[in-house]
Amino acid sequence: MRKENSTNTLNKENLESNCGMAYAIGILSGRWKLSIIGYLMANEKLRYGELKRKIEGISERMLISQLKELQSDHLVERIAYPEVPPRVEYKLTEKGRSLDNILNELSKWGKRHYIENISK
Repeated sequence: MRKENSTNTLNKENLESNCGMAYAIGILSGRWKLSIIGYLMANEKLRYGELKRKIEGISERMLISQLKELQSDHLVERIAYPEVPPRVEYKLTEKGRSLDNILNELSKWGKRHYIENISK
């Protein structure tokens, strides 16, 4: 957590307010966010436990943290059902779904250039 008035925070806010790419990368940065978004794109809704099983190597603490960040950025919606035992599902918002074409193209680019890199 950064202080709201720290130079780092002010520089980040200034950069992101003047550069759409910096803002987008700031929202999507994080080791697990793209995996979470990818699994939610492939499935309408997923329960917490399903996400945890699908994303190999992620800790509970990190999954919760990344989901909260995605929620605060309005990319993911948390749906809590008033049941016993409690049931919670996650789904992409319309804003989150709008990343579909961008992330598919980024994935193609990554695969193409990863293969070029390892063949050299």
